[in-house]
Amino acid sequence: MTCQKFFHVICLMLVVSLVNAVDFSVVDNTGDSAGGRRFREEIGGISYATQSLRAATDFTWRLFQQANNPSDRRSTPKISMVMENGDGVAYSSQDEIHFNAGHLAEFKGDVRREFTGVVYHEVVHSWQWNGAGKAPSGLVEGIADYVRLKAGYAPDYWVGPGRGDRWDEGYEVTMRFLDYCNDLRSGFVAEINKKMRSGYSDSFFVDLLGKDVNQLWREYKAKYGQ
Repeated sequence: MTCQKFFHVICLMLVVSLVNAVDFSVVDNTGDSAGGRRFREEIGGISYATQSLRAATDFTWRLFQQANNPSDRRSTPKISMVMENGDGVAYSSQDEIHFNAGHLAEFKGDVRREFTGVVYHEVVHSWQWNGAGKAPSGLVEGIADYVRLKAGYAPDYWVGPGRGDRWDEGYEVTMRFLDYCNDLRSGFVAEINKKMRSGYSDSFFVDLLGKDVNQLWREYKAKYGQ
């Protein structure tokens, strides 16, 4: 085995070890609801949900270029998920994800893929920086959707590139813009996340791409004829 391959194997072992150091837990409070049954019978229940939390953590670390740099990450010793019969789709609060099983009951299509994609989005919130609360919420949500996109779980119902009224509109609108920015500079999303560790400024776009964010937005819209 060459030194380079040996180093790669050691790095992978380190990532696995670090992911295993995080505590993941899932509680199913859905009872006999339609969504609860789909969660257990079609998705894989608690076992698959726990596996997804772990996989999403590993993927997020790698995309944020933090797999081998624990000091760059948020300190998150535990991520929990509660499956419940609530409203909406899902939300994360203090590293606890609340997933509405009703969304699964009503979803048309590959429900396991949809579940996994939502989990990836919510897990990102436990690892990303938010500018000490000063970053636009739309940017924070856009980064979470960007990770979901790159993980291969983009849903059909997302809007296409070039749509939206503002760069910080959030979710897939901002995600598409971030994808454009990342094409301009490989690793852009990881770099802007790192800059958001202790604060936020629109000047981060100038620092990384040499242009004002509003100019970048106009050029992005023009690319897609919007």
